[in-house]
Amino acid sequence: MRKEHMRKMKTGIVGSGMIVKEFLENLQGMEGLELAAICGTPRREAYLQELCRSYGIRKWYTDYDAMVTDPGVEVVYVAVPNHLHFEFCKKAVLAGKHVICEKPFTSNSRELEELGRLACTREVMLLEAVSTRYLPNLKKIKELLPELGEIRIVTANYSQYSSRYDAFKKGEILPVFDPHKSGGALMDLNIYNISLMADLFGMPKEVHYAANMVRGIDTSGILTMDYGNFQCVCIGAKDCKAPVSTCIQGDRGCICISTPVHMLSGFELYKNEDSRDKLSGQKGGRFYDYNEGKHRMYHEFREFIRIVHKKDHACAERMLEVSRLTMEIQTRARQSAGIVFDADLR
Repeated sequence: MRKEHMRKMKTGIVGSGMIVKEFLENLQGMEGLELAAICGTPRREAYLQELCRSYGIRKWYTDYDAMVTDPGVEVVYVAVPNHLHFEFCKKAVLAGKHVICEKPFTSNSRELEELGRLACTREVMLLEAVSTRYLPNLKKIKELLPELGEIRIVTANYSQYSSRYDAFKKGEILPVFDPHKSGGALMDLNIYNISLMADLFGMPKEVHYAANMVRGIDTSGILTMDYGNFQCVCIGAKDCKAPVSTCIQGDRGCICISTPVHMLSGFELYKNEDSRDKLSGQKGGRFYDYNEGKHRMYHEFREFIRIVHKKDHACAERMLEVSRLTMEIQTRARQSAGIVFDADLR
């Protein structure tokens, strides 16, 4: 049978920071992906030209309005600082473009709800680039969850000392530590944990965030979520570090992840009947890895290409619902800690 030729997803990139470089280095030449354009600030024009030469991007822009109205751009990949996500996504939606937006989707849940209504009116799709949701390893975890029995405790710790924290302590405020730019440990690191919990377990009954606050921003904090029949604790820190770990504990076993959940490079399953020795440091549980050794962004963009190519609005809406839950949880968490962004006041 003749293999169906996949139409290219003509993608315009807005942003030129580290995440864009990671995207280009790992997904250049991906089947079904066409790098139609890239947009950045006028001061970055020389760098934009360099990226075009290095990665085969067709054209560059320093005017975002011009890029989103380019008929050669079908999908806009938004990879700008957090506080600009809503504005840039909204312009793309109003221009009739599908949107792929880096996490966190928006600064608060209200902004995402507005984008959702506009996208529905314009008949375009909103997709959040949280790689966890598309990893084969997460699909396997979902299959194995019933083997854990009744879930009792879930813990996730993503603590990574930031090189920018040294500058912050000296008084220099970069976007990741700026409350005016929707920064903080919750939005930068703990958001990955929140997204995983929203995907696996939905909306908790109660949300509380105990944050370590410095100059109006959370440099670290502990998020607790009450799901009624079990408790969940998510830790995110940029002012200290610890081994990254996530554990889902049930009354018949547990699943443990020892990498950041947006990478999820394998996990272990321990069952009560065969894991006692392992849990005391003697023997191993069963290790799973279905990610095929691919970079974390590979699986999500392969799925984005499929969704756009097939016009799979139903799948896009399912993924958007996880984003809605994630934004609702982080908004309630910030409210409980008294963290206010400029976007909350508009």
